Amino acid sequence: MAFNFGAPSGTSGTAAAPAAPSGGFGGFGTTSTTAGSAFSFSAPTNTGTTVKGLFGGTQNKGFGFGTGFGTTGTSTGLGTGLGTGLGFGGFNTQQQQQQQTTLGGLFGQPAQAPAQSNQLIHTASALSAPTLLGDERDAILAKWNQLQAFWGTGKGYFNNNIAPVEFTQENPFCRFKAVGYSCMPNNKDEDGLVVLVFNKKEADIRGQQQQLVESLHKVLGGNQTLTVNVEGIKTLPDDQTEVVIYVVERSPNGTSRRVPATTLYAHFEQANIKTQLQQLGVTLSMTRTELSPAQIKQLLQNPPAGVDPIIWEQAKVDNPDSEKLIPVPMVGFKELLRRLKVQDQMTKQHQTRLDIISEDISELQKNQTTTMAKIAQYKRKLMDLSHRTLQVLIKQEIQRKSGYAIQADEEQLRVQLDTIQCELNAPTQFKGRLNELMSQIRMQNHFGAVKSEERYYVDADLLREIKQHLKQQQEGLSHLISIIKDDLEDIKLVEHGLNETIHIRGGIFS
Repeated sequence: MAFNFGAPSGTSGTAAAPAAPSGGFGGFGTTSTTAGSAFSFSAPTNTGTTVKGLFGGTQNKGFGFGTGFGTTGTSTGLGTGLGTGLGFGGFNTQQQQQQQTTLGGLFGQPAQAPAQSNQLIHTASALSAPTLLGDERDAILAKWNQLQAFWGTGKGYFNNNIAPVEFTQENPFCRFKAVGYSCMPNNKDEDGLVVLVFNKKEADIRGQQQQLVESLHKVLGGNQTLTVNVEGIKTLPDDQTEVVIYVVERSPNGTSRRVPATTLYAHFEQANIKTQLQQLGVTLSMTRTELSPAQIKQLLQNPPAGVDPIIWEQAKVDNPDSEKLIPVPMVGFKELLRRLKVQDQMTKQHQTRLDIISEDISELQKNQTTTMAKIAQYKRKLMDLSHRTLQVLIKQEIQRKSGYAIQADEEQLRVQLDTIQCELNAPTQFKGRLNELMSQIRMQNHFGAVKSEERYYVDADLLREIKQHLKQQQEGLSHLISIIKDDLEDIKLVEHGLNETIHIRGGIFS
């Protein structure tokens, strides 16, 4: 992100009108949309497109970057009329007329050079040489106009006979500008994804999702061949919710397809349809379709209105992923705050998803532990059943062969078993080695037990408790010894008193 709080921009031309607020990713162009009274989800007819203003304009809707990313407005004629101005012609095609497209400020400046030149001259006069008062106060007025232009608000008075210049945050001298990056959508027009931003909370939308689908179906004319589907629901800042929908159209022969996103968006932009959507709480509608390489190239080559070309070029160089991200301007603190809220909201969603994944991993680990224990149990059970089956087969074979003479193959097998038994019982063969290994194992177990006894230690907390207990016992014994000593002194005193009494009594009787 590159902040432009330094030297004023060298971009010529007037500042575009401020973009309307939106709930998407922010700031890229506006479109002008004109929809016919009837249109079809089949082949478009008489498509006329006019794209205006790269970063400011009329409707501020479009490609799914929030404030509109240059989606072309489309006038489309739909086949069979249904009385509501909306006709869905199924898969039948109509005669396609010549498409007329006029690309204006999106991929080049419109033909308004004289007006822009006059606006630029007036702005320069207001900032450098106003002639409003005709004395030294004009210099103070020029500094005040410069301050307003840097801040991006106010009016610049410079001549008594000419209207003042309106300073907006899109003017090239505004300092509060930055360039951020937005993720480019990768959905095709055939996917039919259209974003509707509702001025409601996500919980309310999810609780009334079925009613919402039915209401949107009524907006589309209630045609039974159309089905409204919800692709996803996402929370936006300021208690808004983004709902991604697509419409599936079924033909009489049983096949189905998705209605193109541009066709569905053009229908939603009709005046009467837009009013119905606003009654449902929709504040913004836009398509979610990818940009063509030519559009991306043109957008990157032309700096937005009011953005320094040097800053724009540096933003393109600093792009962390040019395949997925595209630089977008951020004008003013409100736009910066909006992107900050969106980023904070996405961070919360990512954290929630990480918590869910962590819980799933913990549950899978528990299931894995349980499964491993069951596998070990089943292995032991299988071995036990194998031994039991072998014993049953042995007894069955003995019963079956009872009364028969030993056959040749059985005799050969017996000889092989006797040979193996002799090899095992030989002192220098396997039995001797097994006995030696058993002796070494016993010795290691004995030494291990001895070493474990030598390495025995007491836990520190337990050792403190033992010391405290012994100390209390010692104090108790000391106190008891002192009591015994006091009692012995008392007994000696009593004995001494008794002896003196006996001597006194003996002298009296004598």
